[in-house]
Amino acid sequence: MLEEGLEGSVETAVTGEMTARALGSGDVPVLATPVVVAMAERAASHVAPTRVGSRISATARLVEIDGRKLSFDVWVADPAGEIARGHHRRVVVDRQAFLAAASDRPKG
Repeated sequence: MLEEGLEGSVETAVTGEMTARALGSGDVPVLATPVVVAMAERAASHVAPTRVGSRISATARLVEIDGRKLSFDVWVADPAGEIARGHHRRVVVDRQAFLAAASDRPKG
């Protein structure tokens, strides 16, 4: 039974194939945003099915800027309408500091 406060979670170990560099979503050897989004999807679900062969589009609207923090409303649609919606936060980073912070984080 569904009720507010219900949680779902998934876990995985980050591999080289899951990096921004490997997936083409950036050029740094850290976990890629598309993998993060896919993990969030696995823990929840989208709102409508889309058939194979359908064209889909994803849109992100910048809704807030707080210093280096950027907040976006995002949604994905197919010809029949919305199939997914969410809120995404990003941070504008200094590349060298970002990579240094990544190497300082513990594995586990």
